[in-house]
Parts: sequence; C-alpha cells; structure tokens
Amino acid sequence: MKKSLKTIATIFAVSVLFLAETLNAQEEKSGPSFTAGADIYSNYVWRGSKFGVGPAFQPSVKMTAGGLTIGTWGSFDAAGYAEVDPYISYSFPFGLSLGVTDYYYPGLGGSFFADSSNAYELNAGFTKGGFSLSANYILNEAPLPASAGGDKYFQVGYAFKSFSLFAGAGDGWHTSDGEFNVCNLGIGTSKEIKLSDTFSIPVTGQVILNPDKKQLFMVVGFTL
Repeated sequence: MKKSLKTIATIFAVSVLFLAETLNAQEEKSGPSFTAGADIYSNYVWRGSKFGVGPAFQPSVKMTAGGLTIGTWGSFDAAGYAEVDPYISYSFPFGLSLGVTDYYYPGLGGSFFADSSNAYELNAGFTKGGFSLSANYILNEAPLPASAGGDKYFQVGYAFKSFSLFAGAGDGWHTSDGEFNVCNLGIGTSKEIKLSDTFSIPVTGQVILNPDKKQLFMVVGFTL
C-alpha cells in the first residue's frame, strides 16, 4: 500500500512534468532560471497551526522554466524544529496551478526514503486578479508527520490594494479532532522598507485566528 501511494505521487509528478515540457515547447525558448531566497518570521504558522517555537528561518531553492517550478522549501528554528518540503508545480497562463508537495520532517528521525516519514499532497490552485482559491489532498497515512491519509484543506482569499483576507478549512491533521472545520481565518498586509536608493526589504504581517483550536496568532516576517 505504501509503495502504491508513492507510485501515485510519482506518476502525478511525472504527468505534471510531461505536460509542462509539452507546453514549454510551445513557448518562446529560454533557459531555466535558478533562484535561492530566505524569509525570517517571528513564528511559523501554517494553515492555522503553529509549528516550532520562536523565530523561524525559512530558506528556499527553486528552478523555474516557463510555468514549471521544481524546488525545496524549509523551516527551521533554534529549538530544533526542522521541515524540508520538496515540490513540483506547473502554473498555466489562465491562472490554474497543479503540483505535488512532499512534507518531510528530518528532526523526527525518519528516513527521507520511507513513506512513514513523508506526507504526499496533491495541490491545485487558481488565481484571477486579487482572488485566489486552493484545494489540497494528502495521499497517504504517515506516522511521523501524523497525516491521516485523505486529509483535505481548502482556502479562499482576496488581495485588496493595501491588505488581504483569507479563510481556510480542513480535516485530518489540520484540526484538533480530525473532523472538517474552519481552522484558518486571517488578515495580512505588506510593505517595503527602503534602506537605500537601490535596496529595500519586503515586510509582511498577519493576524490569524484558528476557530477550531481557539487560538489567535500574530506573525511578522521579512524577506532577505
């Protein structure tokens, strides 16, 4: 069963890659671009739940070619929390994106090559103007990341000129009892702090309410 789940995730990723390569061949030819970046946040809150303690360092490395992106994102803090998430996605010109994310937590001690250490998630999103909608589905039950298999999460948002609103609901590992519930309501804003004529730092802030766990968070971060 574990092998079949990993096979499904692999087939989906390869299908996205094949489709991306087909579409890229129709676009103007250009070489892939490689980028690395990092964010620092006051704490790490994901889909309405806090992970780790204290400030979180969140690096990323990715390769982009047309609408195709292959990369890895991570989050680490001084208390030992560690998360490393490889992913592949493709963004279509009309606003749809499809992808696969592998959630892996090296601090828990499991092998990256074991399904019990990885939660594989199918991702779909759509954006149009300021409107955004996403749907996510966990393929497998994994003891270490505590995914139940079949975990779902949906989020809708709208970005206005000076702030954004979002609302998310899910089940499985997203809620306190595993039942489907609203778990992520928030408002966010961003600005750039200008340090010189040629250099500025983007700063973001969010206030997040989790009605399911009855918790309120405030997160501030900046991009290096």
